[in-house]
Amino acid sequence: MSEWSQWLVFIAIGLGTFALRLSFVELHGLLRLPSGLRRALVYVPPSVLAALVLPAVVFEGRPAHFDWTNPQLPAALMAGWVAWKSRSTLLTLASGMIVLWALRHWLG
Repeated sequence: MSEWSQWLVFIAIGLGTFALRLSFVELHGLLRLPSGLRRALVYVPPSVLAALVLPAVVFEGRPAHFDWTNPQLPAALMAGWVAWKSRSTLLTLASGMIVLWALRHWLG
């Protein structure tokens, strides 16, 4: 691929990204989403968070197999339970980290 064609690809991708982002700013309020789609979009942030966090908790730099000796699993379960019961981000983070640090200390 020549240098000019690379620059053209970069410019095209940049313009496409700019146009996509600008469309959300400029068209906000002009278009109405169907109610079913709006209800479905509520589940996007939790599913993205789970997709980012779960592999790091379950596999933690190990081969891809589930292992209960991983101290991150009980810590994540405790943090999930505290988040469900308290709805407090600070309490969720604190409880998960305390359990993780305690298990790492006791298990070596």
